[in-house]
Amino acid sequence: MRRAVMRVLIAAGSATVATVTLAVMASAVPVTPSSPRQGRLTQVGPLAEHGFPAWYGDSSGVRLEACTTLDDPLCPVLTDEVPDPGQPVSYPDNFPGEFFYQLAGASLTLTGGARATVGLDLEGAWANDAVREGDQMVFGRVRIRFAAPTGERYRITHPYGVDELVSANGAVNATEDVGTVPGAFGGALNSRIGPFLKWDPAVAPAAPAGYTGNPAVEHRIVGSPYGTNFVKIERLDATGAVIAEAGRTDLFTVQGRIAVNSGLTVQQATYTVGADGKGVVEVYATSDPGRALAVTGDTAAGFRTTRMRGQDGRYYARLPVTGTAPAAVEVTNLSDSPATRRTRALVDVVTVTKAAYDAGQHTLTVTAESSDRDATPGVLTVTGFGAPGTTPFTDVVAPPATVTVTSSKGGSATVPVIGAGPAMTADAPVAVVTAPATAAAGQTVTLDGSGSLGVVDSWAWRQTAGPAVTLTGATTAKPAFVAATAGAYTFQLVATGPGGASSPATATVTVGAATATVAAAGPDQTVARGRTVTLDGSASRSADTLAWRQVSGPAVTLAGAATAKPTFTMPLVALPAAPGPNPAYTVNTAPLTFELTATGPSGASTDQVVVTGQAETLSSVTARYRTRGEWRISGTSSLPAGQTVVAVLGGDLKGVVVGQGTVDATGAFDLRPATPAPGSATTVSVISAAGGQALAVPITITS
Repeated sequence: MRRAVMRVLIAAGSATVATVTLAVMASAVPVTPSSPRQGRLTQVGPLAEHGFPAWYGDSSGVRLEACTTLDDPLCPVLTDEVPDPGQPVSYPDNFPGEFFYQLAGASLTLTGGARATVGLDLEGAWANDAVREGDQMVFGRVRIRFAAPTGERYRITHPYGVDELVSANGAVNATEDVGTVPGAFGGALNSRIGPFLKWDPAVAPAAPAGYTGNPAVEHRIVGSPYGTNFVKIERLDATGAVIAEAGRTDLFTVQGRIAVNSGLTVQQATYTVGADGKGVVEVYATSDPGRALAVTGDTAAGFRTTRMRGQDGRYYARLPVTGTAPAAVEVTNLSDSPATRRTRALVDVVTVTKAAYDAGQHTLTVTAESSDRDATPGVLTVTGFGAPGTTPFTDVVAPPATVTVTSSKGGSATVPVIGAGPAMTADAPVAVVTAPATAAAGQTVTLDGSGSLGVVDSWAWRQTAGPAVTLTGATTAKPAFVAATAGAYTFQLVATGPGGASSPATATVTVGAATATVAAAGPDQTVARGRTVTLDGSASRSADTLAWRQVSGPAVTLAGAATAKPTFTMPLVALPAAPGPNPAYTVNTAPLTFELTATGPSGASTDQVVVTGQAETLSSVTARYRTRGEWRISGTSSLPAGQTVVAVLGGDLKGVVVGQGTVDATGAFDLRPATPAPGSATTVSVISAAGGQALAVPITITS
C-alpha cells in the first residue's frame, strides 16, 4: 500500500471497536473541546459487492459511498493502490488496497517555516494489507504531521476536536485510527470523524453536484461538530499555557461522493418441499427504495433468475422448486454499479393463511403455520402484535401494509394485509397558491395552484381586485394573465375534489410600469476541464423567455437551454491517438462563448458569457529510458484532478505515442511503459487532457 495503516489494537472486554493510539511518534493527549459535540456518523449502509458498506451516513443526513473507481476525478482511487491501473476496478482481482468515503485535510505553513498537514478521513482498508474476503475494515482517522524541535509542546484545534502533542525525534507525527476490527463496520461510528465535512455553501463556488467538494481545490468548509471549521496550531509552555499561535487556516481539500449505490441485505430465505419433491423458495431482502433486486437462478432447484418485488425498501420473491432445494440463494442488486451480490442460507417456511383488517372494528386477524411440523414445532409470532390465531388483535387504528410472522426455527414470511369494512372518504383539498410578488406591465404572469394539498379534480380561479384582466386557463392549475397597466392584482383559487371544495386561497401580484428587457448571462467563468459548468441568466430582467446558444469554442451539449441555469460539461482536450504518429494533431483549448437571448414585453435583449478552461502547468517533467526496455516519464500537474496524461516521441506532439497515465490526488503522474524504444528520438513531449503541455523533454538513456 502507498500509506501503511498503523494498527496497534487496544481491546476492551468484548468491544468491537479498535483504536490505534494517537501517539505514533509523538506524545499526544486528546483534549475535550469546550463546546458539546453536535453531530457524528450515525449509519452504516448494507454491504456492497466488495464486502465493504455501500455507504456511511451522518447525523445531518449526508450519505457518502466508497470511492473505489479510477474514472472519477472528484472521487478517485490512487492508481498505485490497484494491481493494474489500466483496467477497471473489480473485486477481488483488481481492487484497491485502500480507499476513502471521506478524504479531507488541511495544510499550512507554520511561523518557523515547517509545513503542517492534518488529515481527517473515513478509510476502507484490509487488516493484513492484502485483498482477502473477511479482512475488510473501515476506520475513522485523524492524522497530524509537522516538523518541530524535539520536546516542544503544541495544541492543535481542528474540525473534529483538540489534541495536545509533544514533538519526538524532531517531528509531530501522530495518527488515531478507530474501527480497525475486520467486519465490525459500526466501529468507525465511534471515531471522531463525523459529521462529514463539505464545502461551505455560503462561499463560492458551490461544491460540484453529487459531491461534498473538489479534492483539487482548497475551500472553506462546514460540518465540524464543534463549530471549529479551521485548523489552529498553538505552541504551549510546560504548564500548558499558550506561548504563541504557530499557524492557522480555514481552507481544506475535501473528497466525498454522495451515495448512489445502495448495496443490499438478504434478510431471510425460506423453503418448503413436499414428498413429491416440489415446493417453493421465498426470499426477503432490503435495500434503498426503488432498486432492482433479483434472485439468481438454480438449475438443480428448477428456477431461473427472477426479479424481486419491492416496497419501501423491502423486497420479496417466491420461486418454484421442482428439484433439490439449494442450501443457499444469491441475491443481486442490479441497480448498483458494479452490481452487489449477497448469499443467504435457507430456513423453514412460514405460511400466512390470513392477514385481514376490519376498518370498522379496528381489528387485525392473522393466522399462520410453519413447515416445521415435528415434535418440537416452531413457535410463531406476528411482529409488533403477538401470537397469530383466530382471535383478532384489537385497537388497530391504522394497520401496516404488510405483516411479518416469524418462527422460532428461523423462518419468516411477509404478506400484504387485506382490508374489509366501511370505505373511508377523502378529505376536502387545501388550496395553495403561489405567484410572483412583482411583475412589469405587458409581462406574462403565471399563477400556480399545483401545490394544493389532497385530491383535486378541478380548479376555479377568479380575479377579486385590481384592473380587470383576462385570465387564460382559469380552470387549470396554472392560469396566466397579462396586465396592461400598473396596479395590484388579486386572484382567488377554490380547489374541488371528492371530499368537497377547499376554502379560498388568494395571491396578489403587484404590477409596475413596463421596463426594458435585459439579458444577463452572468460573469465569465474559469472551470477545470471535465467538470459540470452551470451558466446563470437568473439576473435577467423583464423576460418571459430565455434561450441560450453556443457561439464559439469546441461544441458541447447544453442541457436546459431554455432555462435560467443550463449546464454542460467542460470538454477535455483531445489527446494524440495511439499508436501514432499523428501528423495532423493540434491542441484546441479555445474558450467557449455562449449567448443568452431574453425576450419580454419590451422586446429582446442578448448578452454573452465566456467559459475558459482552467490553466494547467506540467512541471518537473523527466524522461528516462532503460535499454532493457523500460520507460519512466514522471512529473507533476498544477491540477490534481485525475486527468489522463499522454507522452509522445519528439518535440511537437505529432509523433509515436509512448504511453499514458493518470494524474493522482497529489498532482503526480508516472508513466512506465516498456515500448516503443526511442530510436533516433532524443526528446518526448507530454500533454494532459486538462490542457497542460511539456514539450521537448530530453530523454536520459540508461542501461
